[in-house]
Order: sequence, then C-alpha cells, then structure tokens
Amino acid sequence: MTARRITQISVAVAVAATLPILGACSSGKNSSTKSGAAGSSAAAGGDKGAKIAFLMPDEASTRYEQHDKPGFVAELKKVCPTCTPLYNNATGDASKQQQQFNAALTQGAKVIVLDPVDSTAASSLVSAAHSKGVKVIAYDRPIPQAKPDFYVSFNNEEIGKSIAQSLVRDLKAKGVSTGGGNGILEVNGSPTDAAAGLIKKGVHEGLAGSGYKTLSEYDTPEWDPSKAQSWVSGQVSRFGKKIVGIVAANDGTGGGAIAALKAASVNQLPPVTGNDATTAGLQLIIAGDQYNTISKPSEIVAGAAADVAVDLLNGKSVTAVGGGSLTTVFGTKTMLFVPKVITQSNLKTDIISTKIATASQLCTGSYKAGCTKLGIS
Repeated sequence: MTARRITQISVAVAVAATLPILGACSSGKNSSTKSGAAGSSAAAGGDKGAKIAFLMPDEASTRYEQHDKPGFVAELKKVCPTCTPLYNNATGDASKQQQQFNAALTQGAKVIVLDPVDSTAASSLVSAAHSKGVKVIAYDRPIPQAKPDFYVSFNNEEIGKSIAQSLVRDLKAKGVSTGGGNGILEVNGSPTDAAAGLIKKGVHEGLAGSGYKTLSEYDTPEWDPSKAQSWVSGQVSRFGKKIVGIVAANDGTGGGAIAALKAASVNQLPPVTGNDATTAGLQLIIAGDQYNTISKPSEIVAGAAADVAVDLLNGKSVTAVGGGSLTTVFGTKTMLFVPKVITQSNLKTDIISTKIATASQLCTGSYKAGCTKLGIS
C-alpha cells in the first residue's frame, strides 16, 4: 500500500461504564447538516440516547483489544464526552456476536459499529437495527448483502495486492526461478469474512503476471493460526522445496505457516507475508523468519469510526478524517485508509520512529540480537 506518514491517535483511559447518557454530541468537524428524515431526530435534539456500540469479531488477532478498542474509546471521548461506548468481542462466534448485537439494541445503542464474524449472517443484524431506527457502521469487514449506513476500513484489496507484490519483488531480486515447478502457497483468511475475500482478490492481482504459479491455496476458518499451520504442513510434505514463497493474509496465518516450515526442518525459510503489524509478526520480521507485514495503526481507523458514528447520530455529512478517502464499496458509502508494507528495511523508520511499537516491546529475549542488527534500541 502506498507509503504515508500516519499521525497516531493518543490512547486515552477507558471510558467508565457509568458515564451519563445524555443528548447527542457534535463532532465539530462538519457544520453541514443532512436534510430529510435521516438522522434529523438527533440533530433536532429529539433523540436523548448517546450509547454507541463497538462490536469486534475475534481475539485471534491481538489488534482489536490492543489497538482498535482503545482508539475508538479515546476518539469518542474526545468528540462526544457524554457518549457511552458499549464494547464487546465475539471471540470468533457468530451466534455470540448476534447476542451481543441484540444486547446493544436492548441497552439503547443509537449507533452500532460492527466488525462481523460472518459477513453474510450480519445482513440480518443490519436489518434488525434499521427496523428500530439504529444506525450501523460496518467496520473493517464489509457487509455486502445488506446496506449499512457507512463502512470504515483499510483498503483490503490493496492490502492483498501489496503484500503479494512485495513478496514477488523479493523473489525476483534474489533470482528465484519461476521454472522447475516452483510456486507460491496462498494462505487466505476466513471464508465467512468478506474482507478476507477482498484481500484474496488483491493477492491474486498481485501475483498475476509474476511468473510464479500458485501451487495451492486455502481459506483459513476463523483465521485460526493452528489451522493455517496444519494446512501448510501438508503442503510442505506435498511440494517440498518447490515452495518458494507463502502469501499469508495476516500475521496469525503467517506465523502458523512459519511454524509449519520450522516443524518440517526447512533449512532456509521461503519469504512469508503477513498483515496487521502485530507484535508477534514484527518480531518474526526482526528475526528474519517473516518477510513483510502491513502497518495498520488501527487506532486511526477506529477513531474515524467514532467520528462517523457521532456524525450519523447528529445527522451530519461525513467528511474524510485521519488520511482516509471517501468512496463506495458494495453500494455503501465508505471511508478507506491505505497503510503501508513493512519489511526489515523500513521497520525502524515506520514502526519504531513513529511509535506504533517501541523497542522495549519488540526487542525481548531472542529478538534482541535481531534488533541490534537492524539498529533498533
């Protein structure tokens, strides 16, 4: 993804659950108000609720608890001090997420920010919310079969394309042959996650015309690293040294792939991609086991979701914030963000220097030597 400097949102302390439920707040970003019935009740002061739910999908990726949640809470407190955030994580269970969604409606949420476990199943949740006059913001993962009020995310298709192209450039630079049956494994995300489908599409685009064929690919249920590891283990037995690279859709599945390679005693690991810039993923890059990841300062996008929620609550037009751009995805008004590819060559500059992560967080135990080699201290 295109490089850019991202100004981080400072993480504030969590908002106490006892905050008073007062009238809707103005974000102060945009003075133009939508005409018509949509959102007009809040703008007119007739809607006295100011609870905004933030419902995340799983804990397989550490980003939701460590970055998205605090980023959302901090920005919501900033733009609407009297608003009350309602947070839940579905731990990868679509039925549990449905219960959490219904609980948010029962508690009087006026806007629900939803990162769906199952993008198809989430369409009924959107309908249920709209029947009660509640706004829904699709977050991170789109909901193609419904029409939420807004969608806020990273550009997932571009993520897939970027990590694949980065891997291909590395293989070409090393002179890795496209012949002799050599090829690439693709470890995709969950088949129930529409964002994973976009990443997968981008990976296909990134590999197209590279000369490296796809030996095999796998849609990883629930993005589960252990399932990715199990599948890659089978492919190592099947293809052996013909595997010259692995495009994994996130750091978790990438870590699973690396574990499979090491368990098979592969002497020289092929480049493996990732996504999310998790602590584990960044440490694997430092160690030289993982080739790349995607820097996704999720606090920025979560903060944008809070801004959009308050705008919808007040019936105001949404404007791009935090470096995002406005577009349309699956027929839904959308704000997309473009993060960047991270490798050893720019990890210090674009992760450490920008304080997305600190040396003390990454340079622990066996990773200290790698940090020293990269000049990270």
